[in-house]
Amino acid sequence: MKKIAIIDDEIQITSMIEKYLKRNGDFSVTVYNNPLNAISGLSQDTDVVLLDIMMPQMNGLEVLEKLREKFPDLNIVMMTAYSTLDKVLEAHRQGAEDYIMKPFSSMSIITDKINALTK
Repeated sequence: MKKIAIIDDEIQITSMIEKYLKRNGDFSVTVYNNPLNAISGLSQDTDVVLLDIMMPQMNGLEVLEKLREKFPDLNIVMMTAYSTLDKVLEAHRQGAEDYIMKPFSSMSIITDKINALTK
């Protein structure tokens, strides 16, 4: 079973992704709607983190930096509806493996990225 963490302040988004993953694969899903809780609660055995870039408590790039300090080998995929080249390049520079644009063109893009990272 692959352990997935979703970090996004939008409850509708996290709920939709969680339901999709549980129906479409062998996934254990933990949801964090507050990035500060994710930083303190995330465990070493998490396989992939889906991390939103724009959140009110702390932006995703700051969360990415904190997670990289704590878990240098963690697979992190950024999610954003407000993609700019600067943010994408900064996320990649800080160690994000990939990013997904919201709204999702297809929910299968999520499982495809997770499966590619956890082969």
